Amino acid sequence: MKCEVKKAEGNVSTVMQFVLLGFSDLSHLQGFLSGVFSIIYIIVIIGNSLIIILIRLDPALQTPMYFFLANFSLSEISYVTVTLPRMLVNLWTQDRSISVLECATQMCFFLMLGATECFLLAVMAYDRYVAICNPLHYPLVMNQKMCVQLAVGSWIIGIPVQIGQTATVFSLHFCNCNQINHFFCDISPIIKLACGDTSAHEMSVYAVTMLFAAVPLMLILASYSKIISAILKLPTASGQAKAFSTCSSHLLVVVLFFGSATITYLRPKSYHSAGMDKLLSLFYTILTPMLNPMIYSLRNKDVIAALRKLLLRK
Repeated sequence: MKCEVKKAEGNVSTVMQFVLLGFSDLSHLQGFLSGVFSIIYIIVIIGNSLIIILIRLDPALQTPMYFFLANFSLSEISYVTVTLPRMLVNLWTQDRSISVLECATQMCFFLMLGATECFLLAVMAYDRYVAICNPLHYPLVMNQKMCVQLAVGSWIIGIPVQIGQTATVFSLHFCNCNQINHFFCDISPIIKLACGDTSAHEMSVYAVTMLFAAVPLMLILASYSKIISAILKLPTASGQAKAFSTCSSHLLVVVLFFGSATITYLRPKSYHSAGMDKLLSLFYTILTPMLNPMIYSLRNKDVIAALRKLLLRK
């Protein structure tokens, strides 16, 4: 497919729309991929919605830990909805074009929701830290007002910075090609299409990634270092096992999400390849949100009990 550019003033070529190449190189698997991704999207919506409904309906789950889990499930639904439906349309219709405005909107919401997920995971780690390390002060510290403030803060903290970053990226001249070698409008593949020296913009991406991914990750690691130290001081093995069980699901989600995202955005430029970027992006944008409901339900007795009560009531 040829690059589609339009001459603007000053003999500078300006891209009027982009083409998301996605998995176009796998032409013989388009039907299979659309079926697989459709099933994954349904699982993500049903699984995360079920967690939200259970937390809403069951009084036993009306605690700060599950309040934050409900927010996280909602963010997962939103996060996947930003990218996956568009990819499914591209697979179904084979029309991979996307306007500059649509691309900018998708990227902006993707970045904002990514920041939300990072900080919600950090808030959930802090909640477990207070519950395990300061159990007597837990009801006082994690009161309803504090929980709402932490949740709202996680949802809005990335908005101004990510809007600014999106505006900065799309103020560049994309004169080389309009073909984005990705399945959604991610920031790195778009910067690669820009004319001239983009090193300053690449450094900006690293800086923002450090702010919205590395900082929450450091807070999570600090919380868990305190949690593990406190658990190891418990006198009985059963007490230690019970304390670890309340954190294991969250810790597994943290490893899956931050592991793949960190490798994607913070590894050296020389190690980047389009195929690997797509694979890693699939992992943290689609597969992790699909696995989260299973991780939190299968490894959580309270959620399983709430699901049984709901089914028996029906």
